[in-house]
Amino acid sequence: MVAQITHGKLDWYDLKQEREEVLAGWVTGQEVDLEDAVRFHLALPSHLNFGVRMAQAKEEGKTLAQPRAGVADLTSHIGLLKFLQDEGGADLLPTTIDSYTRQNRYEEAERGLEESVREGRSLLNGFPAVNHGVANCRRLVESLSVPVQVRHGTPDARLLAEITLAAGFTAYEGGGISYNIPYAKRVPLEKSIRDWQYVDRLTGFYEEQGVTINREPFGPLTGTLVAPSVSHSVAIIEAILAAKQGVKSLTLGYGQCGNLMQDVAALQTLTILAEEYLEAEGLTDVEITTVFHQWMGGFPNDEARAFGVISLGGAAAALGKATKVIVKTPHEALGVPTKEANAQGIRATKQVLSMLQDQMYPENDKLAFEREIIIQETREILNKTRELGEGDWAVGTVRSFAAGVIDIPFAPSSFNAGRTMPARDNDGAIRFLSWGNLPFSKDIQDFHRSKLAERGKAEQRTPSFQMVIDDVYAIGQGKLIGRPR
Repeated sequence: MVAQITHGKLDWYDLKQEREEVLAGWVTGQEVDLEDAVRFHLALPSHLNFGVRMAQAKEEGKTLAQPRAGVADLTSHIGLLKFLQDEGGADLLPTTIDSYTRQNRYEEAERGLEESVREGRSLLNGFPAVNHGVANCRRLVESLSVPVQVRHGTPDARLLAEITLAAGFTAYEGGGISYNIPYAKRVPLEKSIRDWQYVDRLTGFYEEQGVTINREPFGPLTGTLVAPSVSHSVAIIEAILAAKQGVKSLTLGYGQCGNLMQDVAALQTLTILAEEYLEAEGLTDVEITTVFHQWMGGFPNDEARAFGVISLGGAAAALGKATKVIVKTPHEALGVPTKEANAQGIRATKQVLSMLQDQMYPENDKLAFEREIIIQETREILNKTRELGEGDWAVGTVRSFAAGVIDIPFAPSSFNAGRTMPARDNDGAIRFLSWGNLPFSKDIQDFHRSKLAERGKAEQRTPSFQMVIDDVYAIGQGKLIGRPR
């Protein structure tokens, strides 16, 4: 089974039959014409190209703000994004895809779209881009003044990629690990990795024609107390797998943990580690940028307190020098936000970004030590993965998940060991209460034991699963660390 995949570059001409089968998956697939798509991309002004804008921001030392957003109807979706662009001041825009499309259930997405039009409100939780097709999606791209990205959560995103890239979208989120293990229960990694190699090879084809397409693995994973070394390992593996297929513009992500020093250290180490492992594979012509996701866990119900969480996320993104930040809204705890609340989240974040743009997080021994911990842990995971794959990162990834060498906390996938258990230390940094089969050296294991013992002593309790539960709910209850009452 594992031998069926490899990290080697797919032959474009060998994909001809597979592409025909993928494009036959829904009627709009017949609208895809690669020659026409390349012409359309090359005619777009550079300010609408996502990868170009990210590279400019990196060079300028700026952190860009991007919301999440998506509704079913084309006109309404364009109106929503224009509002976030004009009233929210979004530097970059999303098109969040609906759940039916994420599961390749296009008939149900079609019914949801038709009902949404009849009802005059979105009955889908996103934009069904496959059903809208190439021509309609181009209307969206051309209606905006800033670049737009496809954001979704799809283990098999091949048809969605074909249609949206042909339509002129210049950025595409996801990967064979990050859009499988945290999202699906029974999708084998061999399948999702191979399906995403198709997406990355398609992206590589556009690059070969002179079109920059930005690719972004999903950094937060489950978004619940994910230690930096775990998310970094997945991001770097997906970066390697993408670059081997010809991707040249990569944005690697990280989800906010809440401890400011750990978040800054994580952002500082992500690029260092990515460049190190890409260079080791001979992949030196890739532009690496970073994205910081504001808190992905539970939010306070109160809007004022929610703005506090959002502002801390903006501060971490600015001080960690992320290239962009994914913005949350003050309605996170209440359901789908209004466009006004979404715009407020963007403006609040941009205020913090603007004030901190010229400030640096002070260099200190604790920050340096945190960087070293993240680097050592990540290297231990990645080096073992490479060893298990005998040099092949695709094979190594499958074997590592099977062995628990990579183990994402709280993931639903049956292909994830589920033996790690994170908890916060006495300063609120994320550590391991249990590291399962993560290939940590004795000094790293001792470090995690000591950090949680320190918290246990301060709280007069033995570190246990109750700490984990308390930490999961803490921010929604107005705290960072789940202290006993």
